[in-house]
Amino acid sequence: MGGVEDEEPALKRMKLSSKGLVALSNGSSSKEPVGGLSRDFMARPLPSKGDEQVVGSKGVIKKEEFVRIIAKALYSLGYGKSGAHLEEESGIPLHSPGVNLFMQQILDGNLDDSVATLRKIAPADESVVRSASFLILEQKFFELLNREKVMEALKTLRTEITPLCINSSRIRELSSYIVSPSPRLDIGRVRSRSKLLEELQKMLPPTVMIPEKRLEHLVEQALILQREACPFHNSLDKEMSLYSDHHCGKDQIPSSTLQILDAHDDEVWFVQFSHNGKYLASASNDRTAIIWEVGINGGLTVKHRLTGHQKPVSSVSWSPNDHELLTCGVEEAIRRWDVSTGKCIQLYEKAGTGLVSCTWFPCGKYILCGFSDKSICMWELDGKEVESWKGQKTLKISDLEIMDNGKEILSICKPNSVLLFNRETKDERFIEEYQPITAFSLSKDNKFLLVNLLTQEIHLWNIEGDPRLVGKYKGHRRTRFIIRSCFGGLKQAFIASGSEDSQVYIWHRSSGELIEALPGHSGSVNCVSWNPANPHMLASASDDRTIRIWGLNSLHNNYQNVPSNGVHHYCNGGS
Repeated sequence: MGGVEDEEPALKRMKLSSKGLVALSNGSSSKEPVGGLSRDFMARPLPSKGDEQVVGSKGVIKKEEFVRIIAKALYSLGYGKSGAHLEEESGIPLHSPGVNLFMQQILDGNLDDSVATLRKIAPADESVVRSASFLILEQKFFELLNREKVMEALKTLRTEITPLCINSSRIRELSSYIVSPSPRLDIGRVRSRSKLLEELQKMLPPTVMIPEKRLEHLVEQALILQREACPFHNSLDKEMSLYSDHHCGKDQIPSSTLQILDAHDDEVWFVQFSHNGKYLASASNDRTAIIWEVGINGGLTVKHRLTGHQKPVSSVSWSPNDHELLTCGVEEAIRRWDVSTGKCIQLYEKAGTGLVSCTWFPCGKYILCGFSDKSICMWELDGKEVESWKGQKTLKISDLEIMDNGKEILSICKPNSVLLFNRETKDERFIEEYQPITAFSLSKDNKFLLVNLLTQEIHLWNIEGDPRLVGKYKGHRRTRFIIRSCFGGLKQAFIASGSEDSQVYIWHRSSGELIEALPGHSGSVNCVSWNPANPHMLASASDDRTIRIWGLNSLHNNYQNVPSNGVHHYCNGGS
């Protein structure tokens, strides 16, 4: 600034940064003045409120705050001379003389004086003053102990710290250092004075001491808000720059048909990618399930065709480690398969009732099954029943999920209700809808539930604490069949759904804006699954007996040479 260069390397400067932090150990002192009170530059007085100005076209940025935050950033980055020049030229000091004095007193170890100064610079909020005083006097207590001045430390504890009447448990802990000399050093709590100053800075109001990295925080916040407002942001490779506003195009959304998988002989009802994104499992009315492998170039090929069910396969569920797969027949049995060999390693069934849903426990040692008699059962992998819950816990046609903590089970317990049942405490929470529920999907972070309704709507519920409706998605068609939706894309920022009009629908999760309606299928699209490891890959299953793999327009040429075995290669929905 103004042609002045910083000649010293930033890491070697011992002058204080804007918050007065230097590499000082306990008990050491600094003779350098605090930023804003250098020998070479003295800031002019703060302008009066009548002279307050604003900058920027919107008139919402106060010039004084803006300059102080820039100065703070310069000091933090090690540009001490530039920071001092900015203070001198603008006449706006980073800190008031009282704050500079307070900071220097802390760093020099004049802790008693700093407490007195604190009361002059701190706000009227007495609780803040007491809490900050507690930290300072605690520092004094430890420094006295480290210098073997036990009686003075005891006096500080009794006459200065205890009368503050806060944090009684910590006071008892401090007393133990007097009684027992062994833990006296309390390495985890003894701070350097610069660390103490950093903690005090967080405690005091920002008008007194500007928070560290405040400018960086504001810029990051602006970038994040731009990214979240962008309806098409779906790529880790998309760099964000300070030089221009952020904007992505639709080219980041998987909207081109890259492959058509037609190895099934009947309607495909369900698809689900593995957790690692390396496999896709599909379930069909042809009484088979297929494990597809995602190749290095992104093309899918048949790995195993799973046969043995006597009825159509309604759903699948991947084990937490993706080594095994559950397949559920329609009111029939559940089979567990080895993904590497394609062999069935366990059959789960119960006399007199059919199984309608299944899922894995997060630990991978148990499975959950829903039955046609509306009960839910927990089984060990070898088929031994561990626990069961009778009554209205699930419906004849129902999805089933369990939270990552292994405690809360989710199922459709009534036509209009999703049950969140804690298997340990037996507590029950409910999501109550005004129309029958056909399916649901749990977000990766377990905080949200996507609920498909009979009335051509998809609702997004926040299920932390008391469930509350936070989003709605419309546009797809559903009149007769079970249509499933899913979360997906980068940070699950999108919602995708099948539809009876043969299209795949994609919405922006936060805004609810419909982004794409993808044509290509010739029958109802029953289920969709977004690859959790690749935000640019989406699969859809249809009554037209095919699975479509959707990707970016720019990728379709990469798939032309993938081996066929039940795979045809298309782009943009055309043959």
